[in-house]
Amino acid sequence: MRQYIYIVATAALALASCSREPAFTVEGTIEGAQDSTLYLFHRSMSGTVLLDSTTADGSGHFSISGSAPTSPDLYVLAVGRQGREYVNFSVDSTETVTINGRMPGLAQHYSVSGSPSSEQIRLLSQMHSQLQQRVYDLEDNTGMAPLAMLDSLQRMLRQYKDTVMRNYIVKEPQSAYAYFALMQKLSHRYPELNNDIFILGDSIDGKAYRAVATCWKQFYPESERAQQLWNMVERYINNKRKVAAQQQRLLDEDRINVSNIIDLRLPDRKGKERTLSELKGQVVLLDFHLFASPESGARMLKMRELYNRYHDRGLEIYQVSVDQSEFEWKQAAASLPWITVFDPSGQSCLNYNVTSVPEFFLIDRDNALQMRSSQMDDLDKAIESLL
Repeated sequence: MRQYIYIVATAALALASCSREPAFTVEGTIEGAQDSTLYLFHRSMSGTVLLDSTTADGSGHFSISGSAPTSPDLYVLAVGRQGREYVNFSVDSTETVTINGRMPGLAQHYSVSGSPSSEQIRLLSQMHSQLQQRVYDLEDNTGMAPLAMLDSLQRMLRQYKDTVMRNYIVKEPQSAYAYFALMQKLSHRYPELNNDIFILGDSIDGKAYRAVATCWKQFYPESERAQQLWNMVERYINNKRKVAAQQQRLLDEDRINVSNIIDLRLPDRKGKERTLSELKGQVVLLDFHLFASPESGARMLKMRELYNRYHDRGLEIYQVSVDQSEFEWKQAAASLPWITVFDPSGQSCLNYNVTSVPEFFLIDRDNALQMRSSQMDDLDKAIESLL
């Protein structure tokens, strides 16, 4: 009888073991979370989904499990349902991830082991948190001139992007942390500024997204995240083609207008299309500029001096930004008094045979192209001659 019971019990355990789904485990100790409820969330494509919860013991120790993903995925461990204290981490399969930390300020005070990708996510999260605070401090500095603030912001963002691209995106584009890096966002104190995908702002940097999308499609072809990345790259390519085709149509229809200029029709900061031909009757400085360049801030100060000196006498500036990030352009151009338009495709540069920026041209009051920068020894004298 005992032998029969043993056989039945063993068979039942074996059956239960076979039917149990593969799972990952998150465990550790969080000081300050004693007897608190901890929640495990999945950062799914459709939003944050609650998977399970557990209660930490009297020493803050906890253990919680979730179904193993079929490809690298992102999760959140939160103390309390409000989620003010939380940790981002990733799971590849059935590993055990150990998270030890302390509250308050868990996101800044924890360690993680058992998941190399989660360690990189920890570093990325803390770098981003520090950057976010620096941006807030910069925006709150009322004593700083707007152009100086924008220049500082641009340099700050460029440095961060370069670091992320070099140390995270290029290093292991197939990793969960490379995906996490692409999806980081930057917030602003001003409601009129949207929160944007931080690495690239409103536009998608083809290099970064293509690298990660290509690797995810190769390593995890069935993953929803791989499909999402590829869709984003395809949208970027299609949008770029549409802009180029639209510019070409305008060029074919109206390449040289009656005043002997190649007209441009591009959107300004408010989305309104602005043309060169509408400025007939004024002397126009047509300027091609890259706000992401290190020299941008100093150059804008000189442009403002020029504008202030001659605008009342009939000078207008039509400045074409060829930046890839619409977010950075809008930030940099927010306080500029002249016409600034956006052309990430660079088609306008091709129209004017511009091979490098900055570059500029002068157009007279009859809307006729007069000279380019290489033909001007003294810009002030050239402008004076046309006013």
